[in-house]
Parts: sequence; C-alpha cells; structure tokens
Amino acid sequence: MHDLRMVRDQVEQLRDGMRRRGKLDVHGPEIDEAEALDRTRRAAITAVEEKKSRRNALTQEVGRLKKAKADAEVPMAAARTLGDEIAAIEADLTPTQARLDELLLGIPNVPLADVPAGDETQNRIVRSWGVPRAAESVKPHWEVGSALGILDLERGAKVAGSGFVVYRGKGARMIRSFMNAMLDLHTGEFGYEEIWVPAVVNRASMTGTGQFPKFADDQYALEGEDLFLIPTAEVPVTNLYRDEILGADDLPKAFCAYSPCFRREAGAAGKDTRGVLRVHQFDKVELVRYCAPDQGEAELERLLGHAETVLQRLGLPYRVLLLAAGDTGFSSAKTYDLEVDTGFASGKTYDLEVFAPGVGKWLEVSSCSLFTDFQARRANIRYRPAPGEKPRFVHTLNGSGLAFPRIFAAILEHYQQPDGSVAVPEALRPWLGVDRLA
Repeated sequence: MHDLRMVRDQVEQLRDGMRRRGKLDVHGPEIDEAEALDRTRRAAITAVEEKKSRRNALTQEVGRLKKAKADAEVPMAAARTLGDEIAAIEADLTPTQARLDELLLGIPNVPLADVPAGDETQNRIVRSWGVPRAAESVKPHWEVGSALGILDLERGAKVAGSGFVVYRGKGARMIRSFMNAMLDLHTGEFGYEEIWVPAVVNRASMTGTGQFPKFADDQYALEGEDLFLIPTAEVPVTNLYRDEILGADDLPKAFCAYSPCFRREAGAAGKDTRGVLRVHQFDKVELVRYCAPDQGEAELERLLGHAETVLQRLGLPYRVLLLAAGDTGFSSAKTYDLEVDTGFASGKTYDLEVFAPGVGKWLEVSSCSLFTDFQARRANIRYRPAPGEKPRFVHTLNGSGLAFPRIFAAILEHYQQPDGSVAVPEALRPWLGVDRLA
C-alpha cells in the first residue's frame, strides 16, 4: 500500500513506476482519482476543523450569555447549524476515505530504479551456474516418475481433479526429504528461525501481503468462514508481527517455514500443464525477512544467495533473472527469479530458474523479492529506530527456498540414467536414505 504522500508529493514518481510496468493506462486514471480525492479529503478536513473552531467559540458565547441571563438563542442556533454542517461533511468524508483506501490498495508497488522497464522480454540474466544437460534421449519427468512408480498423476486427478498430484513410495519420501534438508540448511547454516504456520489465514493477513483485494479470485476460500487457504507461507509468516512495533535491535529478522500452498490460478494460462510444473497444490520452504529500510537491497542479495545455495548443493544448473518492471509481482519493488534447467522463461522479481532437459525449458523454482515498506504499511509492521523516536515501517522480503514440484521434476530429468533409474543428489541422500531411485 502506498503512503498518501505518494499521491500528494511524489505523484510523478508513482506514475513513472506504473509507466515502467506498462500499466499507466490501467493505473494512471486511478492515480488521478486518488490525487483528486486526497485534495477533496484535505479540504473537507480543513473545513471541519474551521467549523469546529467556530462552534467552540459560539459554545463559549452561549455560556457567557446564559451566565449573564441574556438571550442566547441566536448563537445556539448558529452552533446547531454548524453541527449539522460538520456532520454532513464528515458523512461525505467516509465514502471518500473508503474509495481512497481502495485505490491505494489496488496500485502496485513502484519498482526500484535499477529494475529494467518493460515486460518479461526485458528480464535480465544476472548470472548462471553449472552446465545444463543435453536434452537428447532425456525423458520428461512425468514419464520417468510414472515408470518408477513414484508419481501418480492419474489418481491425483481422480481424487481431487486436474492440477493435483500424488507422490508415491520414494517419490513421497523425496518430497519429505526436500522439507527436512531445506529447513535444516536455512536454520543450521543461515540463522533462520523455523516457523510452523497455519494453512489458513484471515482476510487481514491476505490484505497485508497484497493478495487482497486485487487477487481475491485467485484464492481458495473456506465456505461459510472468512478464512482462506494460503497461497504461500509468506502470508502467515509476514503477518506474524502485524500491528506490532519492534525494537531496532530486533532487526533483521529471518524466518523459514514449510507449508503446503494452494493456488486456483495455476494452469489458467493453458501452458505447462503436463506433469508437476503447474499445479493447484504444492509444497515449499519459504524464507521471509524483516529489515531496516537502508538494509533492503543488501538483505535481498543475502536472501538470493541462500536460495542459490540449495541449488548448488543439489547440483542443478540454474540461472538468476532480474525481472523487468512489467514482470515484477504486484507487491514487489525488485525481484530475482531462480530458474533450473528446462527454457521456461518465468515471470517473477530475482527469479531462480533450473533447466529441465526432459521438457527443454527453464523452470522458475524461486522468486526472491524486496517489497520495501509496501507490505509493512498494509500490515502495520513497524520498528522504533531508537528510544523516543517515531516508529518507522520495516522493509519486508521473501523468497522460496525452494518450491518442491519443479525441483522434483528437475532432479528426475537432470539425473536420469541410461537404465531408467535416477541418481539422487549427494546432498539429499542423508534425508532420502538411498542414492538411486530405481
């Protein structure tokens, strides 16, 4: 959510941010309306304050006249008229403020200055690691998983519908090993606090991280209750300190959490629907950080490095993308995507992508984002820089560390052997308990 000062004192910066996102035609009229409503709101508040001051003076005059046993009807009538006028203005202020809040909640974050302008075609490859496996004779993961009896797409669709997956035997064990390996890495080596969170959240939490009101239709709602299945652990974890004030020595804070994730929009574009590349329910370990405003970009690089370490330990070739403004998420000011070997150009902030040779695409497996104070302002998460100083909003960050289905797919495709088996990355063997899937 934007500070009112953005539409009051920095409106051209806001317009430029929407222009770089390619959304000025959508959000430009909203910015104009917000600017006009803010002027109307301020004028109304000034009018109310002036009328209240005049009414107070009249009230004092009434008291003086009554004390002198003089006729006070004229100032009393004038005071009543002012009271009616104040009530009318304040009644008009309520819908004005509501519409202004609605507009500010619906305008995306302003991308940082080093984020390229344009759509996903302007995403910038920052670096890559490892050598992608040649695609010749590599089978797609759904064929390999089915042959090994560890992936059952048909029964997943039977019990829940399209976009839901059943992992079996060593496949299920592999998913569990991802959770343990990633949580142990981030807590043991990188200092994250492990959090176990609810799989449902309330409306305030979804609003705090930016899913509501803009993307309400993409979420799974619990019928008869104002609760929603989480699209990512980012939502409950980021909201842990909603409406609280932290101390300066509390920052930075770092959390990691495993959770199932639920997204109705998965597969809506009609692409990447084979196998486990785009599903309605999946699992991942999420990384969330709070920091002081001047530490945001350094913390983003730190977060990205933690996600990259997972891929390096798994031996999966990947690349890092800095997302262009038009491909950057609604709440984010800067995002890196991590992609593993598979040609799939994902759309996120730094994105990490791995290559899956069986489908010949780069797959986004992590999106590491800096939200500046956009989420903290919505969720009212603040810190006090020093005793006696006015609280400021923290800056929030999050990234996947990592998303399980695409890591599963990348391993099956990158590590498959001529005899149809799949070698298990060495770093995963202590948790999985085997060195080969056969």
